[in-house]
Amino acid sequence: MLFENYNPMEKKMFQIMNQEGEIIEPDLMPNLPREVLIKMYRLMVQTRETDKKALLYQRQGRMLTYAPNIGQEAAQVGSAFVLEKKDWMVPAFRELGAWLTRGADLKKIYLYWYGNEFGSQLPEDIRILPVSIPIASHLQHAVGIAWAAKLQKKDEVVITYFGDGATSQGDFAESMNWAGVYQTPTIFFCQNNQFAISVPRASQTASETIAQKAIAFGMPGILVDGNDIFAIYVATMEAVKRGRSGEGPTLIEAYTYRIGAHTTSDDPTRYRKNEEVEEWKKKDPIDRMRKYLMREGMLTEEEDKTIALECASIAEEAFKYVEANGDIALEDIFKYQYKEMTPQLKEQMEEYQQFLKGRGEV
Repeated sequence: MLFENYNPMEKKMFQIMNQEGEIIEPDLMPNLPREVLIKMYRLMVQTRETDKKALLYQRQGRMLTYAPNIGQEAAQVGSAFVLEKKDWMVPAFRELGAWLTRGADLKKIYLYWYGNEFGSQLPEDIRILPVSIPIASHLQHAVGIAWAAKLQKKDEVVITYFGDGATSQGDFAESMNWAGVYQTPTIFFCQNNQFAISVPRASQTASETIAQKAIAFGMPGILVDGNDIFAIYVATMEAVKRGRSGEGPTLIEAYTYRIGAHTTSDDPTRYRKNEEVEEWKKKDPIDRMRKYLMREGMLTEEEDKTIALECASIAEEAFKYVEANGDIALEDIFKYQYKEMTPQLKEQMEEYQQFLKGRGEV
């Protein structure tokens, strides 16, 4: 029903909860019990605390380049929360909240950003593909998995995450076209955080919204307040229902903001104004849900502080484990690229071993 009544060309943003945590569309509010709402809130807080610790560790030289998620917690948690265990998630690289919601081990997540590829190895029953750094290339993988599920008549949907910059890549158009033609159960979830690295959204596409791009590919698209976890939840739920019932793919544009840098190697002060950032901080998704929960008597100040402290402690313990167990043997860098090492890889490994020996590191 949501998509039947929504026209992406009207540029109207779907919202259930406003900036003050007030429900403005009570008829659309999902009927979720307190324990579920607290779980959703806790996942957002865990994402935020994990992010804060990661940024601290990276600045201390204890972790490699990291992509922050601050400001995008509702978009990630709200969308992933809808999925069932049998469904697939195909991420880019800024999906911490979705990883945690889907059950990925935080130690594994930190291990990846620590520089250890074994962080990409998740249990087979957690259907998450590895991080994809190349922009938009993973969208074709998502469509392929969804098409395979459809051919095998499996009751599975696939959600794939990407940023606004990815919609200017050829892979995006190819994937959307294929999904539309073959009516695959794919949810294209765009985290429109307003910047493609340092390029503002308006400078990298002339389309007034990302959502309206769906029309050209024969699928519904919807513009959603990305900082409203209830609107994200409902929109994704509708997209999942469409996919399961054989109605094909959906494009969701989560209109949000990247409060932090693109990565820890980026300096956002060079391309945006602090005033803009401060305005978006007032729309913080965690503050918004906190206000709602407290207004409804579901959360107290003391409980909120306890959740934050517990989440920070979980992040600290996970990183302690990574620092104690995260180093790998030099050979592992080379020998796991193929089933058997190629002559070129053997030569490279030996050359690097000699280089380290010359520096007295081996």
